[in-house]
Amino acid sequence: MISTIIAIIFLLAGFFFIAVAAIGVLRLPDFYSRLHASGKSETLGMMLCFTGLAIYEGLSITSVKFLIIAFFILFANPIGTHIICREAYRSGLKPWTKGD
Repeated sequence: MISTIIAIIFLLAGFFFIAVAAIGVLRLPDFYSRLHASGKSETLGMMLCFTGLAIYEGLSITSVKFLIIAFFILFANPIGTHIICREAYRSGLKPWTKGD
């Protein structure tokens, strides 16, 4: 019973951060700001969701798979975000400034 409550807390926190990432993508002014919001919030949200699912599942092979997926997300999302931002800057996309 207590593990179900903890899993629900993790899932709700994860969904909150995923929603914040979606709002950031819609509301922020330029590509770099949107990618930053998406990269940071979505990574944390997915980590919390997969951790909550692993807690809900209990000790099984499925929970181990959830944690392995969360581990790969922990490294893949920031690296992917960095590569995309670097290539956008190299291709000539200028960051937004307040005067724009």
